[in-house]
Amino acid sequence: MLETSARLLRMLSLLQARRDWTGPQLAQRLDVSERTVRNDVERLRTIGYPIDATRGAAGGYRLGVGGQLPPLLLDDDEAVAIVLGLRAATGLDGVEETSLRALTKLEQVLPHRLRRRVAALNAYAVTVPTDDPYPVVDAELLSTIAACCRDTERLRFDYESHPGHGSRRDVEPHRLINWGRRWYLLAWDLDRQDWRTFRIDRITPRVPTGPRFVPRPPPEDVGAYVSARASAAAWRYHTTVVVHAPAPVIAERIPPAAGTVEARDERTCLFRTGADSLDTIAVHLSLLDVGFEVTEPPELVDKVRELAHRYAQAVAPSASHPDDRVS
Repeated sequence: MLETSARLLRMLSLLQARRDWTGPQLAQRLDVSERTVRNDVERLRTIGYPIDATRGAAGGYRLGVGGQLPPLLLDDDEAVAIVLGLRAATGLDGVEETSLRALTKLEQVLPHRLRRRVAALNAYAVTVPTDDPYPVVDAELLSTIAACCRDTERLRFDYESHPGHGSRRDVEPHRLINWGRRWYLLAWDLDRQDWRTFRIDRITPRVPTGPRFVPRPPPEDVGAYVSARASAAAWRYHTTVVVHAPAPVIAERIPPAAGTVEARDERTCLFRTGADSLDTIAVHLSLLDVGFEVTEPPELVDKVRELAHRYAQAVAPSASHPDDRVS
């Protein structure tokens, strides 16, 4: 039989691993009597663990929600994941100091074997710098917007668009989307009568929030919808090409962030894409793996013509390669 302290830790681990346990189940797993189980439950309650109990044939025990956070039991992988997550918590304004305090407390109690794992990851993991630093997002602002989504309350805010133009928006907030280390709001814009995406770091909310609203059916794939439009908002070059293949076929080949596909007829579709460089657009077009027509912008037409000439020269027929001869 386990000693009392070890048994309490084992019981707590069981309660955290599964939602509901009956008394006999816990007694069997701990190799004790049901009376000991009841006594141990009371001991855990006295040190802050909110354990709910129900009577009857279907009764049992469940780890509930308490007024304060009691100690947690973490396995090795969970502890390492939390340490790494806290170290990476640099994209939210207002939580850096809190993250550092939590990280310090956790690292102080890590066993030696876990400290070595974390130290190795920190020493040999390299972060590649970027010329486009991720914006800092205010944690309180995220919480405010999330509450409006939850309570279906209209949100009013001042917004600075990508070119630097300001506007006042009145929206019905639907979802917060975390893409990479940027945060976006998907909302129904009441003035434009359409779905819009907004970067959270460009939002300055106005208080109080607006009245309640009845939620509208959102786009079918919220993540894909936001990623496609968030990319397009920052593109330097835009183009729409005619693709000689059905829309469903092309949609399967193109990631959402690369652009959108719209059916033109049963055999062709329109592919709207863009990027900060013409070379990137050329890569997107190569992913189509079918014929296409490019008519705009003129810079892209010239780039495609240049690449076509370069590729044609790369595979010019040669007497030394019989397979290249044209029959």
